[in-house]
Amino acid sequence: MVESFRAFLVNQTDARFTSGIRTLTLDDLPLGEVTIRVRYSSVNYKDGICSLPNSRLVTQYPMVPGIDLAGEVIESQDTRFRSGDPVIVTSYDLGTGHFGGYSEIARVPASWVVPLPEGLTLREAMILGTAGFTAALSLQRMEENGLRPDSGPVLVTGATGGVGSTAVAMFSQLGYQVIASTRKESEHAFLRELGANEIVSPDELVLRDGDSFANLPERFAGAVDPVAGKALPYILNTMKYGGCITVSGFTGGPELAASVFPFLRRAITFIGIDSVLCPMSIRAPLWQRIARELKPQKVLEHIVQEISLDQLPQTLERILRGDMRGRAIVRL
Repeated sequence: MVESFRAFLVNQTDARFTSGIRTLTLDDLPLGEVTIRVRYSSVNYKDGICSLPNSRLVTQYPMVPGIDLAGEVIESQDTRFRSGDPVIVTSYDLGTGHFGGYSEIARVPASWVVPLPEGLTLREAMILGTAGFTAALSLQRMEENGLRPDSGPVLVTGATGGVGSTAVAMFSQLGYQVIASTRKESEHAFLRELGANEIVSPDELVLRDGDSFANLPERFAGAVDPVAGKALPYILNTMKYGGCITVSGFTGGPELAASVFPFLRRAITFIGIDSVLCPMSIRAPLWQRIARELKPQKVLEHIVQEISLDQLPQTLERILRGDMRGRAIVRL
């Protein structure tokens, strides 16, 4: 087994914050039953937050960020996993309270580990990662609420981001009419390539003075919203009867100013999507479904850029600026 390896480490003391590539040893790794040779990780907005000083997400220092990883088992104290097994680990405390994916070697609790499903490569699993899993979980929860391709159009906000771009591709692949929201006119061709039928600006998704569900037309059968903020009240007031909204983030802000009328008069369902503590009884079967039917067959390579560990700091800065299209993965 490798004795030393490279990792991206952040550390915070009372007076000083540091970040950068460091050489670690196996003794530096936290406790866990499964040791993994990491092949790929991915870059998420959450990872960007964890790379900042005084991050509200990191619960202890030093920390190796990276909420996703995929690789092969080196050693396992759990009989479910053997040396050489390809595996995925996403979310839980990975990268926030437990050393994460930006490391050539990782050690994690066995209860966090998902066997790589047949039909997915390690690289594809990280192109999707937590963002793709969140998009798939949104889709599944909306289907459980009765959404079908013939129900009407589905809005996807933040459509050029990780959750948004994979949601556009997944819903389109299953035959849904997808309306993608972005203010980046330069990315319209990209979104249409992913399968978007229509593209709107977030400026169109804002309530004006006097607007309410009573005088706005019913527009969306469903909405995948990783943004929230000012658009969410408009979305609520323009949902079709029996429509469903999944909210998985708040890059647009956490506040929500809304009335109960859309819920009561149009039977709207509002579902919070959590991929962090999602139970394994849902997590593992959903990864199987992703591999079987939700993996965007033709577009995975269109939404990804591959970087090295040395390029990671600059990429984290880009995702925090909102300057990312699709997904970035780290090859370790």
